[in-house]
Amino acid sequence: MKITKRFNRVVEPLNDPKPLITKIKPNLKQKSKTKPRTIKQKSQSQSHLRSLESKPTLLLEKPLILGSEFYQIDALDLAPRLLGKYLKRDDVVLQITEVEAYRSNDSACHGRVGVTARTAPLFGAGGHAYVYLCYGLHTMLNVVADKEGIGSAVLIRSCAPVTGLETIKARRGLDTEKPVLLTGPGKVGQALGISTDWSGHALFTPGGLEVLDGPEVQEIVVGRRVGIEYALPEDVGALWRFAIAGSPWISAPKNTLSPTPTPS
Repeated sequence: MKITKRFNRVVEPLNDPKPLITKIKPNLKQKSKTKPRTIKQKSQSQSHLRSLESKPTLLLEKPLILGSEFYQIDALDLAPRLLGKYLKRDDVVLQITEVEAYRSNDSACHGRVGVTARTAPLFGAGGHAYVYLCYGLHTMLNVVADKEGIGSAVLIRSCAPVTGLETIKARRGLDTEKPVLLTGPGKVGQALGISTDWSGHALFTPGGLEVLDGPEVQEIVVGRRVGIEYALPEDVGALWRFAIAGSPWISAPKNTLSPTPTPS
């Protein structure tokens, strides 16, 4: 499925302004002749890591920080567009491989309770971080979408490592290079070393936590969101989970993802 297709279930279509950014498109066919500095060649899973780490645009040039205009769209439109983009904090760079959209009129969205001390950043302007603790343990990173006051966001569910693998391992307390390292939203937050203090941080400003431009993803898979059984049936059945087709860096369950949306 092409990510240019709009995913809309119940609300009227919104005007979809195009991001006012200049995209950097790495030559994905070009392979680096040098070995990655942080990833050892041990198995086939590492070959995927090597292909990510060898992107010349990311490692040899300074990639573009996405401007605030990129986020000023509906969460359902922003979610698939975040796939393939990069999260950067200190020496760690991750490529976003799986996301979920949460709209303001969605019974699974934290915005349903209105503005509170915790949810206030969710109602800020698009392009800010909304970070919360799940079960008091897992740090969940969300990217706020749309205009100020809307209360919608995109949850970052999974990523693939690009640089800073040793730092990621140390933060995760896990010595592995397999997808289990970063397939899950709590794992992403832990790998980035963030806390709820980052909630409200502007992701479009240099320094700290940034979202960088990356290659456009042409094919995605979609499915129902994970862990929202408390929501209304129509929201539980919404196909608002998006992932890069063919990537091993996707969280469970994978068998609920499909190349094309089916009626809910």
